[in-house]
Amino acid sequence: MTAQPDSRDRRPRRTTRRRVVDTNRRDELLRQAQAIILAEGFTTVTMDELAQRLGCSKATLYSLASTKEQLVLAVTRAFFRDATAEIEQAVQAEPDPRQRIRVYLTGVGTAMRRHSHAFYDDMVGYEPTAQIYRKNSAAAAHRVHELIEEGVQTGVFRALNGHFAAHVVAVTIDAVQSGVLLERTGLTAGDAFSELGDLLLDGLSAGQSTSTVSA
Repeated sequence: MTAQPDSRDRRPRRTTRRRVVDTNRRDELLRQAQAIILAEGFTTVTMDELAQRLGCSKATLYSLASTKEQLVLAVTRAFFRDATAEIEQAVQAEPDPRQRIRVYLTGVGTAMRRHSHAFYDDMVGYEPTAQIYRKNSAAAAHRVHELIEEGVQTGVFRALNGHFAAHVVAVTIDAVQSGVLLERTGLTAGDAFSELGDLLLDGLSAGQSTSTVSA
């Protein structure tokens, strides 16, 4: 499969139908297409319907991607890329190493609430988009591991449980990804990530033991 040009390329793209679309117009159409796909999923929507709803010709729509598959992949990658950038900005703005995990996982939860159940089901049920999801889930687990290690090094987290907690995060993300955790708890993916942040902070905090009995 021929690789598609990076969406950040500012040059106009020419389709096989010789249609040249202004960069700003192309970016706006991609944002609008993303909004529709994230809200409604992508298995039932057609390129004809998208073109009609976006108020453009099919030739213009095909300037965004050469096929519906490529458009769906572009939308999915853009969703995770933009969400990652936004989350990392929030993490870097948080000076407390302890709270960075909460900020990160809450950010993941917020991002996952921006798409519908229909999109989530389509994403995990279609192997090309499922691969993108798995890649980003693995990156999220790795990032939480890094944040845990930072907390251990600064003394706000207990070193004994840091490695274990990192594996718990990876297993939980896998359970969210597979749908098992969501099915058994009734939570959405977004809610599950937010809950995970609270559980981690309660378990990792290096404070006075809760078993101590006051005089």
